[in-house]
Amino acid sequence: MIPFRLIFRPGASLYEQVVYAARKAIVSGEMRPGDPFPSVRTLSRELKINPNTAHKAILHLTNEGLLEIRSGIGAVVATLPKATAAAKAGLLSGELEALIVEAKKLGLRLEDVVDAVHTQWRRIGPAADAKGSAKTE
Repeated sequence: MIPFRLIFRPGASLYEQVVYAARKAIVSGEMRPGDPFPSVRTLSRELKINPNTAHKAILHLTNEGLLEIRSGIGAVVATLPKATAAAKAGLLSGELEALIVEAKKLGLRLEDVVDAVHTQWRRIGPAADAKGSAKTE
């Protein structure tokens, strides 16, 4: 079983999509330090990707310091410093780019997009601030 959600998108490299999905699960806390990470064989079988792609993704996450290899156990999620707001926001770069492209195609102004984001943010509910307490705007 793969402990992160991955929706394949055409036009994007499978390797980058696997790395992004795993990174997002780790940085967001969905996967915790010490949690086992799927083996190359499991990743390739469950995601139906080439084992070389799975190996490359695990190697990348290990080099990034998100995974560590433990003898006799395999790959596990590394103990990380608390994820900064900037690191978490960086996970949205692809989605933000797509939003901006669509907004520009529609001829929207930045203010219109910001207002729409605020409206959706409030509709969904309170968000946690940096200290973990709920806050609304």
